[in-house]
Amino acid sequence: MPFQKTDLHLLDLIATIRKRQRVILSFFLVVFGLVVLFTYAATPLYQGTTKVLIEKGEADDLTGRTRGSTHDPIFYETQLQLIRSRAVVERVVDLLNLEENYETYLETVNKNRSFLQFTWQVFGDTVKDVKTTVFGEKTDNKDKSQNRRAAIVDKVTKSLVVKPMEGTRLVNISYLSPNPELAAMVANTTAKAYIEETMQLKMDATRRSLEWMGRKAEDEAQKLKASEQALQDYMKANDIVTMEDRIAVVPEQLSEINIQLLRAETRRKELEILVRKISRAGRNYDKLETISAITSDLALQRIRAQIVETEKSIMELSNKYGSKHPLMVKVRGDLQILERKKRQEIDRIIDSLKNEYELALSNEQTLRSKLSGTKSQALGLNEKFIQYGALKRVVDTNRQLYDALMLKLKEQSITEETSPVNLWIVEEATPPKEPAKPWKKGNLALGFVVGIAGGIVLALFLDYVDNTVKDPEEAEGVLGVPILGVIAKRRHVKYAVEETVLREPHTSFAESYRGLRTAVFLSFADQAPRRILLTSAGVGEGKTTTAMNLAMTLAQSEKKVLLIDGDLRKPRIHQALKISNARGLSNYLAGAVEGHIVQRTQVKNLYVITAGPIPPNPSELLISSRLPGLLDSMSNEFDVIVCDSPPVLPVSDARLLCRLFEGVIMVAAGGKTTYEFADKALKAIRDTGSRILGLVINALEIDKTSYYHHSYYHHYGGDNKEKSPAPEAGKPS
Repeated sequence: MPFQKTDLHLLDLIATIRKRQRVILSFFLVVFGLVVLFTYAATPLYQGTTKVLIEKGEADDLTGRTRGSTHDPIFYETQLQLIRSRAVVERVVDLLNLEENYETYLETVNKNRSFLQFTWQVFGDTVKDVKTTVFGEKTDNKDKSQNRRAAIVDKVTKSLVVKPMEGTRLVNISYLSPNPELAAMVANTTAKAYIEETMQLKMDATRRSLEWMGRKAEDEAQKLKASEQALQDYMKANDIVTMEDRIAVVPEQLSEINIQLLRAETRRKELEILVRKISRAGRNYDKLETISAITSDLALQRIRAQIVETEKSIMELSNKYGSKHPLMVKVRGDLQILERKKRQEIDRIIDSLKNEYELALSNEQTLRSKLSGTKSQALGLNEKFIQYGALKRVVDTNRQLYDALMLKLKEQSITEETSPVNLWIVEEATPPKEPAKPWKKGNLALGFVVGIAGGIVLALFLDYVDNTVKDPEEAEGVLGVPILGVIAKRRHVKYAVEETVLREPHTSFAESYRGLRTAVFLSFADQAPRRILLTSAGVGEGKTTTAMNLAMTLAQSEKKVLLIDGDLRKPRIHQALKISNARGLSNYLAGAVEGHIVQRTQVKNLYVITAGPIPPNPSELLISSRLPGLLDSMSNEFDVIVCDSPPVLPVSDARLLCRLFEGVIMVAAGGKTTYEFADKALKAIRDTGSRILGLVINALEIDKTSYYHHSYYHHYGGDNKEKSPAPEAGKPS
């Protein structure tokens, strides 16, 4: 059965605290004592604090744009690190001349130190000197000043604390020093050194920027000049002076020519259709008069009107006069003249239309030729203008870059003295009156709490990792065997442990063995066991002492008891009882003797068979057939046989003996034997088929356990100082 820790309850906690109260008290005294020592031995440190407001500089550039953002967490974190930087601290050291005056500020403090503080300082300096001697490097005299300055800078940096106030842009710059005036001065000077350092960084960056931009501006000026010269040469070579005007006019000309050509083409087509109609009519003037282009002529219309009037006159005169009347002849002559004029006018109109057609055709051809020439001119201009535009873009780009660099140069020159950080000292540090460290009340309270709490935690931890048999109830639950008895560890030994039952019968120690005797009597329901074997998991757990004291208490109860030393490897019973070991169990089992191995002791009713000389093969002797016969014969002669055996786990002797006894008692050393070790031993005994009467917890420190018989043991015999008279020793037979 593997060992398992039970759950921790409040009563278990209280019991553990009572059990480990010495550990808790020791831990508390050590921790609290160290806290008191460090608190009162430490040199008081005073804290000077300067409260400053830091804001990001928002200077506008020359273009009117605002650089940066008002909220930049990285910026503020950077400034906090910059305040604690070595460069700022070195400025503080220079401004206050601490390289020369640092020790002077500390001299006044050293004069007012207590003896404890002085002793602690001397001890610390001695340790530093030893480290320097053993591990330090030797330095030349010329490096001493540099090392001194570096050491002071390191000390100031270590004691400088920069802490932002949450939710604000305020920052506390604090410095801890044994000298209150120095603490205030360093805190105030750090703010000033920080401003100077930021200005120096800004000026260095601006100077490097101006140098770079100056060189870049010169390069860009050369590029601009070269590109402008290339553009000028191209303009001269290709007569580009008026190109832009022509480039603007040519598209308009093309558009206008296209419109004129369209109109001319339309007019030509109209005249061409008209000429075709005239050609088809031939000399048929009646058909010609049906053509609208001819009939629309005003002169022709007037002639036709005159013809109509003349014909009307002929009709009127024909009613009055005959055909040969002079008036009639005259009117008809006029009509013929008008008809002839009409034909002449039509011929004139036809000739005019034909001429107009030829003119329209010629005009169309002219416009087409002009359009083709204009297109060629536009294509040539476009090609030249593309190259011109490329060169001009290079010039414009170089000019823009050059102008931007010149603008930036002017801007940097103007803003060179502006600070990128705005810092205001809101509250200057003043020399503090009370030290900030050590905080005596807080340290003592913390030391008290940590000492108590740490002691309890340590006690619980020790109890948790302590996997040894100590608590009877826990052992019974974990190992699954009854606890026959608990034997307390004796602190003030006046007699040998084996003689305590005889010489101090009224002590709690003797009473423990009497309780064990009672438990053995009650272990069997019908009758008490007559053959009892005692063993243990390992060596040194008190099985021999327990076997002897159990045998003595059994003998005191008017039982005839035989004690057998079955440990043929390290026998000890003959030494404790001061009897001979020349003849014993090993002689009998080896067949060297046939009898007379039982010896009477000075204790009434107690007889012993010693182990005899140590044999080379104990295990072979224990499996001899002579041993069962011996035990059977002894059982007829004695009321109880108690046998001491070797440990179970190191050797197999105890497992060989277990089968010959009615019950086995295992002894475990309190606070020494682990549950795993005891469980393995019990399992080995069970594997032999033997009956386990129970477990005896031996040499248990009752003061360190939560055993409920603790107070009873002390009351019964622990405080009894009176010496008990030794009982009358029995006479040997």
